[in-house]
Amino acid sequence: MHKPLSRAKQVVGLIGWLLLSFIAAGIGGLASMQAASFYQQLAQPSWAPPSAVFGPVWTLLYALMGIAAWLVWRQGGWRQQRGTLILFMAQLALNALWSWLFFGWHQGALAFADIVVLWLLITATLVCFWRVRPLAGAWLVPYLCWVSFAAVLNFAVWHLNPQILG
Repeated sequence: MHKPLSRAKQVVGLIGWLLLSFIAAGIGGLASMQAASFYQQLAQPSWAPPSAVFGPVWTLLYALMGIAAWLVWRQGGWRQQRGTLILFMAQLALNALWSWLFFGWHQGALAFADIVVLWLLITATLVCFWRVRPLAGAWLVPYLCWVSFAAVLNFAVWHLNPQILG
């Protein structure tokens, strides 16, 4: 059993996990600065959402990720949850890399490979989070669903635009 964290430590922890999640968002966002215009130039399936949908959805998902990581961290801190939290950070890194692969470097195949591995890491993170605190795992379900959709969209757009997305 672990010693309960003080309220101040919990607040600092929440801010820290949210900050980490939004730093990953920012790193990916740097590659996506021209994403709207690039995205509109691409041939897309009829079911592709407009580019304006992505920002609000990702903002919500990064907030949920940070809260979920915080809930896990609260169960014994870094010392007790190291492996689970490293898994979380690994999927965050692959998430940020995807934007660079797709929007920054126009590498459709590599972006698709990245998102497949990302999906596997999110699934593993969700399972590990669920085992620590079911609510933390539940907070990752919308993220897994969105990345599942994004993977199918990545594949479709890549195949519709082989001249642009290599």
